[in-house]
Amino acid sequence: MTRTVEKINSLVHEDSSMNAALESIREEADENGGEVQWGDVSDELTSGQWGRLIEKGILVDGDDGFEISDRDAYDEALDGDGSSSGVSTDVDIDAEASKWSQWDKIAGAASLLLMFGYWLNPIKQIVGSTLNNALGPLDAALPFYAVILSIALITGLYSTLLQANLMNPEIMSKYQERMQAMQDKQQDVRERKEEAEERGASEAEIERLEDELEDVREEQMEAMAENMGMFKEQIRPMVWIMLLTIPLFLWMHWKINGVGLTGTEATVVMPIAGEVQWTDSIAGPMQAWIVWYFLCSVGFQQLLRKSLNIDMTPSGT
Repeated sequence: MTRTVEKINSLVHEDSSMNAALESIREEADENGGEVQWGDVSDELTSGQWGRLIEKGILVDGDDGFEISDRDAYDEALDGDGSSSGVSTDVDIDAEASKWSQWDKIAGAASLLLMFGYWLNPIKQIVGSTLNNALGPLDAALPFYAVILSIALITGLYSTLLQANLMNPEIMSKYQERMQAMQDKQQDVRERKEEAEERGASEAEIERLEDELEDVREEQMEAMAENMGMFKEQIRPMVWIMLLTIPLFLWMHWKINGVGLTGTEATVVMPIAGEVQWTDSIAGPMQAWIVWYFLCSVGFQQLLRKSLNIDMTPSGT
């Protein structure tokens, strides 16, 4: 969109009667070889409107009068789609693409059920003893701090891959683009309202701009409700990650707090904290094994994303 189109759209937004004034100027210019004088159109627009067109550079000096500075842009503004603010909030978002499949919903429900294992010992015992069949050999071959490190590597790998494959950065970008367009539109209306107040516009015009600003706010609220699709996009990979990770957490919890560790296996030397028991609280209520797992997991995820060249930021932002 050219600057001339933006200027004309802004004037029409400030004064709805400007559209008719612009049309009469175009008709007069067509009849007089592209030029128009104030006397030719004084019955169709006010002197204030005429002055605004000259001030904005839409009308410039001609040979005998004034001429339209950019006729193509002038015609585009009058004959266009009626988007007078110059700020479009139309972003094509496929809501169906953000819907969860039946398997996603099953994974979410299963994750919630597994979470009760933290408080219900029967679930913890079943999950822990079942997973011990697979993790027992690893536990026997490595010191326990290395077992947790290995689990952190595994969870970091599938978490990164699940996020890369289940989250659509393009859809996320479109949701963000729409919200940014809403903010730009609101800012545009607010600036035009302030400009109208500074030049002493009529109460009717200021009230119209206030109504338009309120409409933009309502449009923003509706868009925020529709942005539930963005939340679904963000949560979708998380339910699968939780479905795979919670059982591993339950096994570690069962191994440390249920079965128990003895000898050197029961302690670990951690940065800053020094030698601590796995069950010691070193970060608020979090026990040492949870802190150690998260430190390893976050580090591995960053390395994996770099090595696999996976970028989870929304495209275009």
